[in-house]
Amino acid sequence: MGRIFETRKHTMFARWDRMAKQFARIGKDITIAVRAGGSDPDGNPMLRRVIQNARAVNMPKDKVEAAIRRASGKEAKEYQEVLYEGYAPHGVAVLVETATDNPTRTVANVRMHFNKGGGNLATTGSVGFLFQRMGVFRLDPEGIDAEELELELIDHGLEEMGEGQGEKGEPQLVLRCAFNDFGQLQKGLEDHGITPLSAESEYLPATPVELPDDQAEEVLALLDRLEQDDDVQKVFHNLA
Repeated sequence: MGRIFETRKHTMFARWDRMAKQFARIGKDITIAVRAGGSDPDGNPMLRRVIQNARAVNMPKDKVEAAIRRASGKEAKEYQEVLYEGYAPHGVAVLVETATDNPTRTVANVRMHFNKGGGNLATTGSVGFLFQRMGVFRLDPEGIDAEELELELIDHGLEEMGEGQGEKGEPQLVLRCAFNDFGQLQKGLEDHGITPLSAESEYLPATPVELPDDQAEEVLALLDRLEQDDDVQKVFHNLA
């Protein structure tokens, strides 16, 4: 019985940690969006997108509103978005997307994570060519005629549409476009009265790398180290 309780407690704390990390990431995204385009979502497409993403991770409305107020104040931090490139063990390519108020601290921490995880931080451009940056929109498929929507959104930059799943296994429609067409596709969805569950940019690997389980676990351990860093927003890799 005690072991079951400990397992449940560990699972609960892991869920809380993941939620806290998600909320912190959204908070930085809100700050960046507000500093770039103002605090009114109606006139700031970037902020509208971040608020949608906040809903997707169940961030409470009062926390979102508080983050917008903080971002609008004179004391708000200035975050720089910096992308780091590196290799995990066994040649797996890794991109680390960060938002930081201290790049010196961040690059030192990212380098440490790579070194301790058996990988290495690489120079700019050494890994990025292995990925394609794309806009990714996730929709609730209920009430949507997918074939009709696909045809209507092609003129808005849609490159592909497929089926996916959310964190709880719920069905989703996944739309992808070139990153340069992100705003165009976002507007196309808005014009059709569709609010995405989430809308983000992602780096998709051109050629995934397959590894045996023991080697893949080494890679995953490094990815987990990176994801736990406070300055890291997202981590992308080409591990299959």
